[in-house]
Amino acid sequence: MSSLVVVGYDNMYKAEEVRLALRKLQTEYLIDLEDAVVATKDAAGKVKLHQALNLTATGAVSGGFWGALIGMIFLMPIVGMAIGASTGALSGALTDLGIDDQFMKDLAANMKPESSTLFVLVRSMTPDKVLEQLRGTGGTLIQTSLSHEDETKLQAALSAAKVDQSA
Repeated sequence: MSSLVVVGYDNMYKAEEVRLALRKLQTEYLIDLEDAVVATKDAAGKVKLHQALNLTATGAVSGGFWGALIGMIFLMPIVGMAIGASTGALSGALTDLGIDDQFMKDLAANMKPESSTLFVLVRSMTPDKVLEQLRGTGGTLIQTSLSHEDETKLQAALSAAKVDQSA
């Protein structure tokens, strides 16, 4: 079962920086992310969700490929590609994998202007190594599905002084 972690940052770019650090940890097999989304709120108060995966574009490419392949069978590859791409884009836009978009928008509506929020759905992780990498990144836990003990450890790591790893 996946765990939800929502962390708010006073800086508009900090959540994206932390998401990139988590992606790096994922390549090192220290964390398995199901979804990671950054929400930003500009000075005018407009909230924007920055998804890690654009399902509309992915659906269009996949649909275009399959449409062209089927179109070749019926000797109409261009028409097949066009129909496949539009169908794939539509199905991608209507698909919501991971964290519910409406939940994120509702929670992000309470953000301060020029701030960011990181929404992460974690399948599994190596806690000590991940917390070590997140130490000192700042941020405040807004909502989690972690145990009280794990939540306290995570907030302590976020709030701790940055460890100098160059030594």
